[in-house]
Amino acid sequence: MIDAPSEPPEHWVAASAGRRLALHAMHSAVDWLAFAVWEDGRLVRSLSLSPDSGIIENIGEPLPFELPYWAGDRPADIVPWPGEEEEPYALPFHPLDLGEDALRALCGFVQEGLPQPDDVDADAIELYGFHVRDPHGPSLAEQEAEPRRAVEAMAPPRFYTLSPDGSLIERDGP
Repeated sequence: MIDAPSEPPEHWVAASAGRRLALHAMHSAVDWLAFAVWEDGRLVRSLSLSPDSGIIENIGEPLPFELPYWAGDRPADIVPWPGEEEEPYALPFHPLDLGEDALRALCGFVQEGLPQPDDVDADAIELYGFHVRDPHGPSLAEQEAEPRRAVEAMAPPRFYTLSPDGSLIERDGP
């Protein structure tokens, strides 16, 4: 995902004309959060931050669900690794905690936090996929036939065993 959530492809924002568009992304391995909100094509809020990079982007006024975090009411609870000294967390709050509250406020559900009674069951949301293709390109049948032709042109598989000296010895069958 992009570090600057205010900069998605232009067609995303254009497709949301007359509606609210919300972008939300988190990466738990690096405690990174990014979200942005547009109303009728106008960016109203964008935030991207992580403890390693700090505040990458902070555009617009904080939304109501953010206020306790910025006010210091939701400090990061960090447990240090065994044998390491506790160092203060690089941000005044944990981005993933804010990220779960952002997801709830913007989309009505959470992924990792404790669900609340009014939350939508995220597993019950149906997602639809679309196959986009070049109208002047090969047909779907031609696209599906191409890998089959490639497999048919391949030689039969060969099987090897690793010898004690590290060289490969060809053998019969799997």
